[in-house]
Amino acid sequence: MPLDHYVSQGHLRRFYSPVLGNRMYAIRKADLKAFTPDSQAVCRIMDGSTNAFLREDRVVEDFLKTIEPKYNVAVDKLIKGEIDKECIYSIAGFVAYVIFCSPAGMRINTDLPKAAVDNSAAWLEAHARLPPRPASIEAEIDPKFPQAVGIASIKQITATFGNFKWEILHNDYDDSPFFTSDFPVAIERTDDPRILNRIVPLAPSLALRIWPDPTLDTSRADFSFANFAYRSRNLGHEEIVMLNRLIVQCAEETVFYRDDHQWVRPFISKNRHYRIEPHTSRVPTSTGTFLISTQRIVGSTSPESPV
Repeated sequence: MPLDHYVSQGHLRRFYSPVLGNRMYAIRKADLKAFTPDSQAVCRIMDGSTNAFLREDRVVEDFLKTIEPKYNVAVDKLIKGEIDKECIYSIAGFVAYVIFCSPAGMRINTDLPKAAVDNSAAWLEAHARLPPRPASIEAEIDPKFPQAVGIASIKQITATFGNFKWEILHNDYDDSPFFTSDFPVAIERTDDPRILNRIVPLAPSLALRIWPDPTLDTSRADFSFANFAYRSRNLGHEEIVMLNRLIVQCAEETVFYRDDHQWVRPFISKNRHYRIEPHTSRVPTSTGTFLISTQRIVGSTSPESPV
């Protein structure tokens, strides 16, 4: 059985420490255990890319062959401002894969199908099509099912991300580099409750903010990226701290970083009791119930994070 990486090794190598050589620093959020892995040793699961719900159970590997070999070149192009279609495709594909195929992504994406099953069962029970369920019976969704849905549409999702607006975020503070994690696609609230920006650390000195466009026609995959636009910006220290906070809070289990500064461990400790949780709202309509799915950063021992 193959041992598949759900965060590409090319991404993780960007965060190797010059002090450690071909390794990086890491802290596990649950117990603050620190270790120094290489990219091969982390963010991998047995048969992670294998999905029995699909006719070709490892078809996503064909997609990854068009993404991962060009990932580092794409990051270099973002740094230099030499962005082309291949660069957009590689970065957008990396984001799409993490969102749907990582353990965090599969966990988060089970909520909507579960809500749909519960909603259908409730309707059938209300119309005497099913006997009432015992209180102890609860629907469970195989995490591989939402992964299969994501894989089946991953090229279209890649095209969608590639046609959003991007903000390329440069970090010139050597003492405050960006973290990354085992789920390096953090969420950021906006003024529109329907929209969450995606914050993607790409290197210790580079991150990406993706602004979703709710008016974009996503019914077809436009790989000409006709709607793509970007701007580059050098960040101030306060915003770097804010983005690092989101990256740590949205990490599923482990945070990775290049430099073992004195402030790093207390910072991770302060923000470790959070993670992304799905939230599905039910809106009654004249013909049934409309489901609205979103995500939130939620603290495990406190109310929802205010960030």
